[in-house]
Amino acid sequence: MEPLTTAYPLKYSVPKARVFVVFLSMLFCTAVLCLLQLRFFKPKTKDFYSFEIKDSRGRIVSLEKYRGKATLIVNVASYCQHTDKNYIALQDLHREFGPSHFTVLAFPCNQFGESEPGSSQEIEAFAKGNYGVTFPVFHKIKILGSEAEPAFKFLIDSSKKEPRWNFWKYLVSPEGKVVKFWRPEEPIESIKPEIASLIRQIIMKKREDL
Repeated sequence: MEPLTTAYPLKYSVPKARVFVVFLSMLFCTAVLCLLQLRFFKPKTKDFYSFEIKDSRGRIVSLEKYRGKATLIVNVASYCQHTDKNYIALQDLHREFGPSHFTVLAFPCNQFGESEPGSSQEIEAFAKGNYGVTFPVFHKIKILGSEAEPAFKFLIDSSKKEPRWNFWKYLVSPEGKVVKFWRPEEPIESIKPEIASLIRQIIMKKREDL
């Protein structure tokens, strides 16, 4: 009598092969989806105008409203040796070049010599009452350390220059990129040509788009 031969290995080999093929197909599809995501859904690169901040009353404000303008961002303080000279000069700049194509954006900060101790609304009232500023004065922020305001941190990271005192100035293009920076002791006159150049570019672009 001949011995019986079992077919069990053959019986189970077909399902295992199918599972393996399905697994390879899923792996292939996942790889394709990942490549498509990298190709077509790249995360948008941040620029200055893509951030949100708070105004002096604590309300959320999108910096997107300033896109298309040249902006000069300044960390301000009310009780500093540079306060009078800088606030007067900044308002002169804003009056001369703004508000259609240019604006100054003031960010109070108390991290340098504790020279900005007041509340955000008190700081805004001080700037408007003493210097007649017409440019925005935002909520008091931190610009150094782990609690640094993301929008200001972007300026520091982009320029590779961290403020060492009050009234550092960062010029930002209409596209939200940092163009140049100035220390507090540098004359405002050195900033004007850079602002004028950006404004000329803005006007020329608008004419080309007509």
